[in-house]
Amino acid sequence: MSNDEYILEVKNLTKDFPGVRALDSVDFKVRRGEIHCLVGENGAGKSTLMNVVSGVLPRSEYEGVVVFKGKETNYRSTRDSEQDGLSIIHQELTLSPYLSIYENIFLGHMKTRFGIIDWDTCLKDSYPLLKRVGLREPPQTIVSKMSVGKQQLVEIARAISRNAELLIFDEPTSSLNDEESENLLNLIREFKKEGITCIMISHKLDEVLAVADSITILRDGLSVASYDLTKAPVSQQQIIKGMVGRELKNLFPKKEPDIGDVVFEVKGWTVHHPDYHDMKIVDDASFFVRKGEIISFCGPMGAGRTELMMSIFGNSYGYGASGEIHLHNKRVTFKNPKDAIEQGVGYVSEDRKSLGLILIQDVKTNITNSSLPKLSKRGILNKNLMRNKAEEYKESLQIKTPSLEQLVRNLSGGNQQKVVLSRSLLADPDIFIVDEPTRGIDVGAKYEIYSILNDMVKQGKSVIVVSSELAEAISMSDRIYVMNEGKIKGVLDRSEATQERIMHMALVD
Repeated sequence: MSNDEYILEVKNLTKDFPGVRALDSVDFKVRRGEIHCLVGENGAGKSTLMNVVSGVLPRSEYEGVVVFKGKETNYRSTRDSEQDGLSIIHQELTLSPYLSIYENIFLGHMKTRFGIIDWDTCLKDSYPLLKRVGLREPPQTIVSKMSVGKQQLVEIARAISRNAELLIFDEPTSSLNDEESENLLNLIREFKKEGITCIMISHKLDEVLAVADSITILRDGLSVASYDLTKAPVSQQQIIKGMVGRELKNLFPKKEPDIGDVVFEVKGWTVHHPDYHDMKIVDDASFFVRKGEIISFCGPMGAGRTELMMSIFGNSYGYGASGEIHLHNKRVTFKNPKDAIEQGVGYVSEDRKSLGLILIQDVKTNITNSSLPKLSKRGILNKNLMRNKAEEYKESLQIKTPSLEQLVRNLSGGNQQKVVLSRSLLADPDIFIVDEPTRGIDVGAKYEIYSILNDMVKQGKSVIVVSSELAEAISMSDRIYVMNEGKIKGVLDRSEATQERIMHMALVD
């Protein structure tokens, strides 16, 4: 095949970070007009490879050659790559939270007239872009007021507004539910029909096999296998074996429930929007969880699941929360998150970078900073105990980091998630709320996190999961609460739950 059939070629690419080689002599090719999927475990080097290709990491910081449209690149930033027709949509969003949708779309390439920004034209031109990505919000909406999933669609609208010839999607469906994910995959298929080449990083192998023309597998910074699906099919098991280096026959660990009495109950919980106080975001929600039980909350984007959990966890969201919370048959009030933690409730946010981690601090500090009273005596921190506890969780959760002093921002997404889980586990909660615990996590790491949750309930803890992956909720939960439009529409036992029943319950009155 002649080289002009490839829009992108990576040759002998090597990239080092302090203490770790992220990419080791990687070769990678993408044909024009195809959907090429890049898979691998967390820390395999997928995002690093795409950051090199797109100019996030400038030319001076890596060895090897990147060729785009037949020319070797010398990008100093993403501004250079975007001008060249290449755009990347990051898993961790890069929007300006206090600007509107349309301002974010055209940020950096505003429409101008006589040197003055033409806001009316920007607003008008944003409507067809939003329609194209399936986002129905008014363009004037401030981005921070929207869910992570809707913000992802704004990122895509921004990318296509620049007339990109190559779009790179880093975990594009990680924050979307099944229906929204399918809509986005259809959008990627439409881009392909229009002649736009797409690279998609994903841990959702069913989605990979649904859209991919070709697949490349990375493991430990090496490109270990490539498959051309236009010539021969490939199975999930083949991909998983390439990713983890071994067979992984069961995606979910076995669970043997030992369920006791009700230990946590919420009654008549109502929460209003933090800015629009007349708008109910959670409406008269009631639920309970028993000792040794895992329950899940499912529903479409905007159902109010995250808002419900955050408002319960020390009034972290909303205005005028009302209702009752009972812990161990005693009515309690959580004035703030610290109060909730001290009373035995832990929470892991879906947005690990903004709400779950302190990115400029190291791994050790992030693991221990919710348990400082337990690690100190008379107000003085026991640094040896801090290190020992952090090392214990690094080993038990298999956090891949060169040292505990590594800044947490330098870890892969999956390892960052394990740090967040470690911090909450060290605080030793009786009630553990986890919001999208496996968002952007590979199949091997997912299995480890499911095992951690199972171990917690074996110890008599209780787990509340918010999940957009229905297969995950059905396989891991003892009961599933279904939400939509701020209301709990019903509850299903594990034995009666199917994806069809969950969606029917959410969408049909």
